[in-house]
Amino acid sequence: MRIGVLTGGGDCPGLNAVIRAVTKSLIRQCEAEVVGIEDGFVGLTEGRTRSLEWRTVSGILATGGTILGTSNRVNPLASPAATEAVLAHARALGLGGVVAIGGDGTMSIARGLHDRGLPMVGVPKTIDNDIEGTDRCFGFDTAVAIVTEALERVQTTGQSHGRVMIVETMGRYAGWIALEAGLAGAADVILLPEIDYDIDAVVAVCREREQRQRYTVVCIAEGAKPRGGTLTISHRVPSSPDPVRLGGVGHVLREQLQPHLRSEVRTTVLGHVQRGGSPTAFDRVLATQYGNQAAALVREGRFGEMVTLRGGEYSSTLLTQVAGRNRCVPPGHPLLQCARQIGVSLGEAA
Repeated sequence: MRIGVLTGGGDCPGLNAVIRAVTKSLIRQCEAEVVGIEDGFVGLTEGRTRSLEWRTVSGILATGGTILGTSNRVNPLASPAATEAVLAHARALGLGGVVAIGGDGTMSIARGLHDRGLPMVGVPKTIDNDIEGTDRCFGFDTAVAIVTEALERVQTTGQSHGRVMIVETMGRYAGWIALEAGLAGAADVILLPEIDYDIDAVVAVCREREQRQRYTVVCIAEGAKPRGGTLTISHRVPSSPDPVRLGGVGHVLREQLQPHLRSEVRTTVLGHVQRGGSPTAFDRVLATQYGNQAAALVREGRFGEMVTLRGGEYSSTLLTQVAGRNRCVPPGHPLLQCARQIGVSLGEAA
């Protein structure tokens, strides 16, 4: 048995932990030959691979990024010719299947390639935690920890200078990072893509805190938008499977708030710092479990599935149930209720 492994989309803490676990499990459970595909689907399109052996993946558990490289520049489903190039290279490599580690875009491509004859197993990766079918994606816990620390740090500056401090997090269509980190980092206002914010409500919170505590900390997801407004798009990458790049909503909010406040308003955009560096212990364990579970699916011949964690149990779901879907914060989520009950504003109109 010869199995390929690739990492697609953006980098994320815990990728190497998955590569390590899936490789060692495939070797131990299936006596498989494991092939690392370089730079995601780009490598599969161009036939660029390397051998993954027990020694190759030892010592990488805590290392950030991915030893295989990654890219979101190529969509193998963009044209019949692109798809055939991938399938031809997979046949030439003698692959009996591919374990694809990635986010919603990677899972959509994996589903498409599986439907066209290349057996695929998916492993959910995204710091946004927005992949349908699983309660937790590795990389998310690390991102929340980083944002939480940033909120704590800007709070001391806000206190010292009497400022409104805005921290912009990642989270295009789902606000899990901003919500969990906002609560963990004692943000006064948390703004999410799922709830369009009312600028008057945010102004009211800042004014009240000017009188009472001199400072305000706002945690805003990059996909948040005002009522009646639109997403803040940084730029577009036409060649990417997901061409829209968001960013800058924190600066938009600053411009909206400053005319109404005495306090100076400052914005910090965390950007890629959220997805870099070594994974937390939780993400290392989760990624290891996911890699082992992916190898088990391969051993059992259960291709066309993605590993999951639901209700504390490791399982799997069909790629058809995952592709093209986002897991957003539902309106009645307990963390939203908790935020409201402890006085954190979600930017909702009074």
